[in-house]
Amino acid sequence: MNRIYFGDNLPILRELPTGSVQLVYTDPPFNTGKAQKRTPLQTVRDEAGDRTGFGGKRYRSIRLAGKYFDDSFDDYLGFLEPRLVELHRILTPDGSLFLHLDYREAHYAKVLLDGIFGRECFMNEIIWAYDYGARSKKKWSAKHDNILWYVKDPKNYIFNFDEMDRIPYMAPGLVGKEKASRGKTPTDVWWHTIVATNGREKTGYPTQKPLGIIRRLIRVHSRPGDTLLDCFAGSGTLGACAAEEGRNFILIDSNQQAMEVMARRLDFAKPEFSGFGALGDVRAG
Repeated sequence: MNRIYFGDNLPILRELPTGSVQLVYTDPPFNTGKAQKRTPLQTVRDEAGDRTGFGGKRYRSIRLAGKYFDDSFDDYLGFLEPRLVELHRILTPDGSLFLHLDYREAHYAKVLLDGIFGRECFMNEIIWAYDYGARSKKKWSAKHDNILWYVKDPKNYIFNFDEMDRIPYMAPGLVGKEKASRGKTPTDVWWHTIVATNGREKTGYPTQKPLGIIRRLIRVHSRPGDTLLDCFAGSGTLGACAAEEGRNFILIDSNQQAMEVMARRLDFAKPEFSGFGALGDVRAG
């Protein structure tokens, strides 16, 4: 039931059955106008190295092959619109779409989605706030992403309130011990760190999103056995969370490096690959 497609997502989406997916989360390029690139480092023991670690031991950093993709579109909404139309079609009657963008395109995409889904089907704009990276000296530093939530039917959609994770109260002394120990439910502003550069979760893919963000969406907006889809799958975080939570996944990406990362990361879920050639060729990469 788990499948990974390699290729342009539009013709692939057009082949998927109508009303077959309960949850779509997708994270398209943000249209920053820049090439997104990450150069991973490997650290090895070397007494003449450039870094000092625990106990005064010396290490040397080796630059590995970088991963990159072009994040520039002349007609970004023209690129997104046919894909969003197909995503609306393949959602089940109680399904949800989460479109992950940043401040450059979020307001334009909302107007576009209002036209496809209907304004009454807009539920939330979730703000994912983090605090990492350089700070501007010319404006307020942008440290958040926007996630637009639309449903197929505003009177019938999956929302498992009891599956929502709890977060600490900022002032626990004001609410009493019982409430403080239970925690509170999140609002539409989610404070969550990015994927740590040296953490176990890191795959090295440029735009990898945290498991914690995706896991929250999956638990609240889908049920065990449901099918989840990401048509800009990148490092495959949706697939990893879906498999761990007992859901099925469909992932699509046109980047060969994404295929290689997903083949390694999702090997435990035994997905089928389409459009890429032999599975051994993917894993060998």
